[in-house]
Amino acid sequence: MKIMKLLGTSVLALATGLGPSLAQITAVGEGEGQLDIVAWPGYVERGDTDKAYDWVTKFEAETGCKVNVKTANTSDEMVALMNEGGFDLVTASGDASLRLVAGKRVQPINTDLIPSWSKVDARLKDAPWFTVDGVHYGVPYQWGPNVLLYNTDVFKEAPKSWSVVFEPQNLPDGKPNEGRVQAYDGPIYIADAALYLMAHKPELGIKNPYQLNEDQYKAALDLLRGQRKLVGRYWHDAYIQMDDFKNEGVVASSAWPFQVNLLISEKQPVASTIPEEGATGWADTTMLHTEAAHPNCAYKWMEHTLNSNLQSDLSVWFGSNPVVPEACTDKSGMQTKEGCTANGMDDFEKIHFWTTPTAKCEQGECVPYYRWVSDYIAVIGGR
Repeated sequence: MKIMKLLGTSVLALATGLGPSLAQITAVGEGEGQLDIVAWPGYVERGDTDKAYDWVTKFEAETGCKVNVKTANTSDEMVALMNEGGFDLVTASGDASLRLVAGKRVQPINTDLIPSWSKVDARLKDAPWFTVDGVHYGVPYQWGPNVLLYNTDVFKEAPKSWSVVFEPQNLPDGKPNEGRVQAYDGPIYIADAALYLMAHKPELGIKNPYQLNEDQYKAALDLLRGQRKLVGRYWHDAYIQMDDFKNEGVVASSAWPFQVNLLISEKQPVASTIPEEGATGWADTTMLHTEAAHPNCAYKWMEHTLNSNLQSDLSVWFGSNPVVPEACTDKSGMQTKEGCTANGMDDFEKIHFWTTPTAKCEQGECVPYYRWVSDYIAVIGGR
């Protein structure tokens, strides 16, 4: 018999504009036997890709909750799937999480029911991409930078600037970059252009790549329209991007550490770097659907994800950083202190984490996300 003790119309429900049906549960009971998760590629592994990486099988055996995973390649895809319903959890990045909160697709989390909450990195516990008015709408999962992936046969030294993917130029092998570089197929990539302009056109006054006024936004779009002439493919599928680096002559692109690690494991001539302009990044949060059919299994999973062993092995597998810092050093899994440093654990303050752009911002009026969506589609279409 599952236990779902709901709070009444609490201060929390009133503060967040949610009715009693969406208030936090107060106890976790027996699992419902199933759990449906929307996740990024490589985030929920059961040993199918590599037997050494499996954090699902043991969970299923201990809880009786059968885990089903739907892979999503972009934040927009995740939001669309959560809007459709039928899922319990999503590993949402910051450019999706606030949209899910605003759309009332996810519900507040009762952190008292997650014993390992105290182990979460203090820098993430109240992060603005999943915390609204002091209310937590999820549990941190992993974080990391969007790196510059490059071919080491072409670049004998790591590129110092993102200019290799934004500006027309000859690369170190003497050949043009046109047709040999990629850009991310997601509207949030406009922030990468804005970050580049922060360093190269300071007169624009960009302070936050996710908060752009009309002039700043126009400059970012202009840069992206110029980049369109260089881009051979806009990527969103990690595996297709890896194939492009192996077989299609792509030599430089924004990427996740996941692709970097797999390509290196296949002995491909690649490496990655964070250029001098810095990098955007992602801090992903496990969020619970407002109409989750399996809330008890969901809470059991959220607690399981904060296990140091899982956090350690996942950070090695994906090339990300654990949200439980002790996972870097406690030898519970494969990760080491040096490995965490290599993944950017010490660069937290240098990363501009994905955040949903809103009309109201620190400088007053900013371009909202819905325009980022339509305008980026136009850029990719050559308009």
